[in-house]
This record gives sequence, structure tokens and C-alpha cells, in this order.
Amino acid sequence: MKRTTKILVLMLGMASIQSCQKDTTFLITENSVGPLLQTTKVSELESVFAHDSIVQDTTAIKLGDSNKKIEVFEKGGKHLLTLTPSSDSIPTIENIRILDPRYVSENGIGLQSTFKDIEKMYKFKKIVTTLNSIVIFPKGSNLYFTIDKQELPSELRFTTSTIEAVQIPEDAKIKYLMVGWE
Repeated sequence: MKRTTKILVLMLGMASIQSCQKDTTFLITENSVGPLLQTTKVSELESVFAHDSIVQDTTAIKLGDSNKKIEVFEKGGKHLLTLTPSSDSIPTIENIRILDPRYVSENGIGLQSTFKDIEKMYKFKKIVTTLNSIVIFPKGSNLYFTIDKQELPSELRFTTSTIEAVQIPEDAKIKYLMVGWE
């Protein structure tokens, strides 16, 4: 009877430890995006995303053409990530575009977040104005966020002048969530 109790206690202890571990399948950190690590080589992507589908032009990657994107799809067909390889002799991933809203940063920011959420969690290094969007670069982070100018007040939509954080509406939605590993 004591042996059964010990086994039961051991099994409950292991179950509670597993339930306390954080699921990192869709977690974005400074050095990882889900199972993808900053040090992952392009040649390792098939094993890293073994349960997903990888679409890439292997010839272009072997020739060092870093303009070729690698797309990661869930088995059901949902587009998860678009990866840009580096042009190194042994290519790793240089840039990641997050396409699935289940991916969130350690601070809880994802594609369904707003500018207010970003502003609450990050200090800004700079805000870059482009023709159709603004790009927000947080201090001390590999993440960056793009907001479409259609989310801005009409007087700011067609300007290429610098846009300040105070001019961006709190409810402006993230268009692109990117991770840059250089």
C-alpha cells in the first residue's frame, strides 16, 4: 500500500511540474520564435518544424541568394512565419515576419495588440516613417512593429515627415510584427 501511495505522489508531482512549465510553441523571445532559435541554421529548419510544412527554394539558398523567403505553414495550411535567411556561408535566419496571431512576445504583444499595448510594454528607440506605414523600434529588443498609415489621422497618412508617438492613436493596430536577428 505504501508503494502505491509513493508512486501516486510521484506521478502527481511530475504532473504538477509539467503543468507549471510554460508552453513556448508560440512564444517570441529575444533569441527565439517558438521552436526557432537565433542560432538555427537554414539546413536545420526541416527538423525544427518537423510537424509543419516548409516552403523554400533550396537552390537559391545554397547559392547565397538571401532575397528568397522561406515560408512555414501549419499542417492544416495556416501560414505561420516567413523567414529571410542571412547571406553568411552557413546561413541562419536574419529576419522573421510573424503571420499567426498566436505568437506573442514575453510581454504579451502580438498581432492583435494595439499601439497602446506596445507603448505600455516598451520604450521606443525610434519611429521611422515610410510611404505607407510607420515602423516602431523598441529599445533593447529585436522586435519591431509596423502600423499602416491608414490607422493614423487623415492629416498624417500622406506625409513622410517624422511622426511622433503622441500622434499615433492608441487603438492603432499592428500590421506586421517582425523579429530582426543581425
